[in-house]
Formats: sequence, C-alpha cells, structure tokens
Amino acid sequence: MVIIKGKIKADRKTKELVQRLKPHDIAVIKHRDLDEVAAFSLIKIKPKLIINCEQSISGKYPNLGPLHLVKANIPLLEICRQNFFDCVQDGDQILVKNNLVFCKGKIFEGCLLNEQLIISKIKYAEQNYEQELTKFVSNTLKFASKEIDIITKSIDIPKLKTKIKNRHLLIVVRGHNFKEDLQTLRSYITEVKPVTIGVDGGADALLDFGYTPDIILGDMDSITDKALRCGAELIVHAYPDGRAPGLERVRSLNLTAHVLPSLGTSEDVAMLLGYEEGADLIVAVGTHSNFIDFLEKGRKGMASTFLVRLKIGAKLVDAKGVSKLYRHPIRFKEMAKIVISALIPLFIVIMASPKTYQFVRLLYMQIRLFFNI
Repeated sequence: MVIIKGKIKADRKTKELVQRLKPHDIAVIKHRDLDEVAAFSLIKIKPKLIINCEQSISGKYPNLGPLHLVKANIPLLEICRQNFFDCVQDGDQILVKNNLVFCKGKIFEGCLLNEQLIISKIKYAEQNYEQELTKFVSNTLKFASKEIDIITKSIDIPKLKTKIKNRHLLIVVRGHNFKEDLQTLRSYITEVKPVTIGVDGGADALLDFGYTPDIILGDMDSITDKALRCGAELIVHAYPDGRAPGLERVRSLNLTAHVLPSLGTSEDVAMLLGYEEGADLIVAVGTHSNFIDFLEKGRKGMASTFLVRLKIGAKLVDAKGVSKLYRHPIRFKEMAKIVISALIPLFIVIMASPKTYQFVRLLYMQIRLFFNI
C-alpha cells in the first residue's frame, strides 16, 4: 500500500517547477506525454511523488519519461479528469493512499502508474508511430516552403562584443543526453577554447560544468536568474514581427540584451548567428534534430531546423550522442605499463644513492624476518 503525505508545489510548466521544487515536496504538473528531459530534471530533485494532471503517455508516440521516473523509484500518479490542478495551490497539504488523493476535504481518484502499465502504454504508442511520422513529414514540407527565407536571406544580427569570426563555436541546448555529451567534450573545450552559446537552459548546463557562456540566446523562459546574471552577452530571440516577450524578464533583472527577430527555434537562430558571423566550425550539443525530439517539444514539424542545417552544411558538427560513440575501458595491460613507467625512475634514484639503497636493503631484510622468509 502506498501512503504519502506532504505539501504540494504546482506549475503548468515542468521546466519552471523544477527551479523551486525540493525533495520533500509533492510535484503537481500538467505535462502531456512527459518527455525524457523533463523526467531527468525531476529525477535530479527526487520529489516524494509526482501527480500529473495530463496523460503521461497519450499514445501519440512512445515517450520514455514516465518509465525513467518509475525506474528511479519516484511514484507517478495520474489525475486527468477531476480538475485536480485547478483545485490546489502551492503549500496545500495532501494525503495519498494508493490511487486516492485527500485534499481540502475532497477525495480525488487517480491511477498510480507502475512499470508494467507504462511498458504496455509504450507498446501501444509504437503502433501509432508510422501514422504520426507521416503527419510530421507532411507538416515539415508544408512549412519549409513558407520559411524558405531562412536559406535565401541573412538574419539581421546585432553588433556583438563577442568575436566569433574564424573561431570554433560551441552551442549547448538542454536536450537529450546533453550532460553526458558535454562531459565527453571537456578535453575539446579545454584545448580549443571555443566561443560558447547557451540556448536558454543550456546556459545553466555550461555553468554546472564550470564554464561561463560567452553568449546566452533564447526566449528566456527556461533559464535561471543566476545564469542570466553570469556576465554573458544576452540575445533575446524575438518573433519575426519584433515581439520579444523574453525581454521583459531580462529588464526585470536590470540587465540589457540584444533583440534578434527570426523564424525558427532559438537553437536554429544560434546556428545561423554562428554561420553569419563567420565561425570556422559550429559544434552543437543537445540539439533537437529528429522526429521524437520535436514531438517532445510540442512541435508538429521541423521545417526551420531542416533549412538551417541545409544552409550551414559542413560547418556543423552535431555532437549529440557523442558520449555513446566510444567509451575507452581501462585495461590491465595499460595500467601495468603506467605503473612500470613510474617505477623505473624511482628504481634508478634508489640505486644511484648509497644511503637510499642501504635503507631499502634494510627494509627488505626486516620484511623477510617478519614473514620468516
């Protein structure tokens, strides 16, 4: 029997909730088709319980977020029909007994998801994969014809303090496996010292790894105040008509930012910026580049991303998944070579110094006496 008691914290946007969620809290979200990135951000905090007021797996596509949560021993309860989300607010004390939630004198019934049930939902969703892929491709082609200006015209880039021309540019997006891939690229970052752009939450990722981004670009809706204040040059991605909702947040922190109107996603704009500014190479980490990635972002197509990658061509190196490309195991033979190499100079020093040699010889005799050798 599952019995959980605690105070809730609720938000319609999971990425905003995790910024104030604590391990002793019960998280209440409205996240249809809970994606892996959101799941891992919740796993990092490990709340007592997650109550989702939407279908965690609707059957549209096989999203794996709920499976990761349950495997991390974080209970996931669905309450989709009883308007639970609108009946509660931060700080409310609730009691959960299996599928029942007791709050403010009311009883709400939900469904506690287990691994077996989640796997069956994923298998059902896999049957819809081909149908959804067909819709996605059709939508991509439809909007590609409308967004052709991405290829034919240059974007109006503001005058930046950060110099990108003839340098490598590292773009970090908060996407699948971005932490593992960033870890794998540590040597590259140390040696090459590329210009770094954090796309929204990607800026926090860079800070977590000890790097201060040179530029932060995005609509500023999934980035912490700490990252915005880190000293990076700020660029607010605006709609093509010039509207920039993210600018208000920047100004509320008494910070200044450039405004860059453009079609496409913020990561698309970051790549275009690097291309237009003459970057020698553009390395992308955590970017969204496939069917599942875009469905998890709630997008029905990827026209702008397709066109941007077509434009910048060979300048782009997509490092997504590079952490899985090659993992070098530590072998006994290699370790033995290192140890022997370290002992050789030590042996030479011992043999060259009479006093050291006599000390080692005495120590050797003491060991023999002790063990009766």
